[in-house]
Amino acid sequence: MTIQWFPGHMAKAKRQVQEHLKLVDIVFELVDARLPLSSRNPMIDEVINQKPRIIILNKADMADDEETKKWVEYFENQGFKAVAINSFKGKGLQQITKAAQDILADKWARMKAKGMKHRPIRAMIVGIPNVGKSTLINRFAKKNVAKTGNTPGVTKAQQWVKVGKELELLDTPGILWPKFEDPEVGLKLALTGAIKDAIIHMDDLAVYALKFLSAHYPDRMHERYGIHEIDEEDIVKAFDHIGKLRNVLGAGGEIDYDRVAELIVRDIRNLELGKLTFDFVEEELEKETVQS
Repeated sequence: MTIQWFPGHMAKAKRQVQEHLKLVDIVFELVDARLPLSSRNPMIDEVINQKPRIIILNKADMADDEETKKWVEYFENQGFKAVAINSFKGKGLQQITKAAQDILADKWARMKAKGMKHRPIRAMIVGIPNVGKSTLINRFAKKNVAKTGNTPGVTKAQQWVKVGKELELLDTPGILWPKFEDPEVGLKLALTGAIKDAIIHMDDLAVYALKFLSAHYPDRMHERYGIHEIDEEDIVKAFDHIGKLRNVLGAGGEIDYDRVAELIVRDIRNLELGKLTFDFVEEELEKETVQS
């Protein structure tokens, strides 16, 4: 199954981000810790270019802790500072501010040497939909405590959110939308809720989920559903087993396959199978080796 979800604002979003880059000191690139590569826009490096950047792995509370550590190390090996946070609970936000201060220390020293007055760090947050941009801004700003105001050189529609004395966040950057050609990337985004359920087939998503669990988290799948492995030639057997186990039956006692599919997807999203990661550093490094 190929998920067709290519919003038409790609060029506009890219242009907006590029225009706003000159207003900020640093970029906060927000990704989903469960799929750190699949939730990145493929044009992000081209758009941001040489501007200082921190890669923020949000929703770390939902991702496999060991895999998250590997991804932080992976990005830092690529030359980027990376931090893992949980913006919903406000955990890890101080890491971001500290990292930004460290990255910009030389610039601040040069400004001070020129007699320029100290000011807050100006940052822009970019990221595809549903990675938690709004939640992060609200947590940083402590919601209703935040004050917004016009900054010289910025149009009235472009406001900044002030975060104490250390940070100002540009609140209206163009959002970078994902554009994916690999169907599996689309399935990963859909499985984690980044794509609306209304435009996908839930049974296809559940089949992908079971195959993924069988390949990467078989113990979790067995603990939850009593299944050791998936027979890809007869995936209906797995649906039958789960339907009977969880009593997901329709009229006449028949398995309700639609509800079984919804149950599997809901279980993953609700962490009933534990904290899962859908992108793996080892697989990416293998691809890079082949491509080189």
